[in-house]
Amino acid sequence: MIYKGSATALVTPFNDDKSVNYSELERLVDFQIENGTDALVICGTTGEASTLSDDEQIEVIRTAVVRANHRVPVIGGAGSNDTAHGVELCKRSQAAGADAVVLVTPYYNKTTQKGLVVHYKAMAKAIDIPIVLYNIPGRTGLALEPETIFTLCTETDTIIALKEASGNYEKISRTAQLCADRLDMYSGNDNEILPIMSLGGKGVISTVANVVPKEIHEMTSLFMDGKIEEAAKIQLKLIPLINALFKEVNPIPVKAALAMMGFKTGGYRPPLVEMENANYENLRREMQSVLEKQ
Repeated sequence: MIYKGSATALVTPFNDDKSVNYSELERLVDFQIENGTDALVICGTTGEASTLSDDEQIEVIRTAVVRANHRVPVIGGAGSNDTAHGVELCKRSQAAGADAVVLVTPYYNKTTQKGLVVHYKAMAKAIDIPIVLYNIPGRTGLALEPETIFTLCTETDTIIALKEASGNYEKISRTAQLCADRLDMYSGNDNEILPIMSLGGKGVISTVANVVPKEIHEMTSLFMDGKIEEAAKIQLKLIPLINALFKEVNPIPVKAALAMMGFKTGGYRPPLVEMENANYENLRREMQSVLEKQ
């Protein structure tokens, strides 16, 4: 198992010229660890990996690994819609010190389920560190079917976890049934943390934990300690904030929220742009209680 509890899908902060702000990245890593985060996911969707060069992506992972200094596992985003490119990113992520990698399904060109097996097995063969599959058909247009996940976790040694963000509970339940203790499942949606954990999930890879790491960690810990009602109260209390943080495409709102908290997130690389005023004001209202605790 890579971790239990809450992993934060960390943003990538930029300078005013849109270069990567590595010193602020180190500050964000410290903030997360000091507030109980159980693992860090670097250069995923929230980390704007799609607009980072390969060299930038690996350097962001390396910086987080060095700063974390074994305090928590660091999971590097290394997915691609080109298998050969994904293999190279996996190798470089391992060399940079990542404890594991998370690999999204191929997007745009997509593939068949047979192609997914070929794709992921190529990466599993290339590295020795654990692999987290990432099922998010809403972004990629391609779902990992339960039987495909079962094939991958039984026919490889390193594919041991799944970030599940499909929202399809019929298939999520089927995956949990098929894979049982062969696969650790994590929620990829912040509004579905406890539902996934109720099916045996080990926690979450969270965007909202960028802003409230202590609360997301506490929620997952309470659930694992059998304090279901207390965990549910936190999940329900956070729903308005979660909704505000997903009013626009991730990571636009969460970087705006971090800026409200005093972090130098530095905006976005196009095509991402600043929030619409109405959505920004709604987010500011929902962030008020967070800001008051600082």
